[in-house]
Amino acid sequence: MNTISLLGVLLTLVLAPFSTLVSAEEAQGDVVQQNQVVSTGFSYRPPLRGAPASRVGGASRGIGDATLELSVLAPDHTGLTTKSQPTLYWYLSKPANARLDVTVISDDKIDPLLEKVIGIPKSSGIQSLDLATAGTTLEPGVEYRWFVSVTPDEEQRSNDIVASGTIQYTTPDADLERRIAVSGDLDQAGIYAENGVWYDAIDSLSRAIERNPGDASLRAQRAAMLEQVGLMAAADYDSR
Repeated sequence: MNTISLLGVLLTLVLAPFSTLVSAEEAQGDVVQQNQVVSTGFSYRPPLRGAPASRVGGASRGIGDATLELSVLAPDHTGLTTKSQPTLYWYLSKPANARLDVTVISDDKIDPLLEKVIGIPKSSGIQSLDLATAGTTLEPGVEYRWFVSVTPDEEQRSNDIVASGTIQYTTPDADLERRIAVSGDLDQAGIYAENGVWYDAIDSLSRAIERNPGDASLRAQRAAMLEQVGLMAAADYDSR
């Protein structure tokens, strides 16, 4: 499939009626207040931009005998990063015998910034792609939409399961840089969250979890952040 066709499929799926793509997870998320204070550690404070909702998904659809749920770990507005090559995270409810891709596009470019075939996911849970390993760099001030898609049938791309969010790279101020430079992963996650930098907060917290997989409090903190922005299925996964 050529690039134009792929973009057409992705955009068609994203703009499809939410009754098709949006699961009960999103309906639950609508009632979660963005400024709620989570019960553990720190909470995410969204940037004061007044941007409209931009997340699509989690998408849920049957593949064979299984129902697959897919969500990008993104807020329902354009999330910020202070890194030109951030790590993107998503949640997959179960393994799937279908190809999983990650795509990054911007409105002012014809060709995608990234089209990455991840392969057939052999495991469920929270997964990621480091844009540095993919050789992909974001430009400051540009809003990008990123997609995670699962393709059950190469001949029927309208059956793809797609979730997406938006991201923008912004240069951090000197005070934020100073505080981050002298902090560990968990402290960094709190600093980023309180400064409205969603993607770096989730990344720092996820790296802390990778280094301390037996620390239930770290997963509880990530679950609280995910619940705060309405990502209920991914939050439930971290709460197990």
